Amino acid sequence: MDQNAAKPLGTVRQFFSGASLLGRGLELVLRSPRLLGLGLLPALLAGVLYVLALIFLIRFLPDLARFSTGFADGWASGLRDLLEVLAGIAIVGVSVLLGMLAFTAVTLAIGDPFYERISELVESRYGGVPDGVEVGFWRSLGRSVVDSIRLITLSILAGIPLFLLGLIPVVGQIVSPVLGALVGGWLLAVELTGAPFQRRGQRLRDRRRALKASRPMTLGFGVAVFLCFLIPLGAILMMPAAIAGATLLSRRVLGHPIDIVSLQPL
Repeated sequence: MDQNAAKPLGTVRQFFSGASLLGRGLELVLRSPRLLGLGLLPALLAGVLYVLALIFLIRFLPDLARFSTGFADGWASGLRDLLEVLAGIAIVGVSVLLGMLAFTAVTLAIGDPFYERISELVESRYGGVPDGVEVGFWRSLGRSVVDSIRLITLSILAGIPLFLLGLIPVVGQIVSPVLGALVGGWLLAVELTGAPFQRRGQRLRDRRRALKASRPMTLGFGVAVFLCFLIPLGAILMMPAAIAGATLLSRRVLGHPIDIVSLQPL
């Protein structure tokens, strides 16, 4: 086979291989009520905050759309109304991206010891962590909060061009959601893999470097999580599976085996 043709095929295969890791994570937690119980409570608490923020957004969406298109006040009423509708759609899209990352950050902060435990149990099933580093609770929480703030800041910066793109009729409503899913998926993958990398003494810059080396696989996993989180209650119900899958992704990109070693229940 021509090498130039094989490369895209390999990229697609890696993408779906990454997406399948979320399925493997889901299989692990469904077979272990202990893992499922550990992960649901923090996600449920963060979900309440997410719903309140969503209600606030819906309540003030017309005002936000009108405010963001103030420059068009002198335009013909038909064009101005169209622009406000497009702005409203773009605001919802960007808010979903930011809200999803903020939800994940808050959930990980609230449930840090729970998700750390889920990740540890998954690691032990696949052979553990050679030369693992012991990280204290407060130090781990502090690093997670700082990393989450950095990632949310990046998502805000990415949200600006996505919002502007969403103002372009037709093209913006097609391209912007796709780019949003890719950007959101990447940032979710970086955020969710925090615990496994910290367990190995690696920081955010090391995490990004390792994930970039397997970008298609990372995007496959992250986009799968992003799409599942779009389903009502999906973010709450899938968070334990996302943590388990992120642990498998971390092991894969770092060259550690993800063939089951221990058959003990998690």
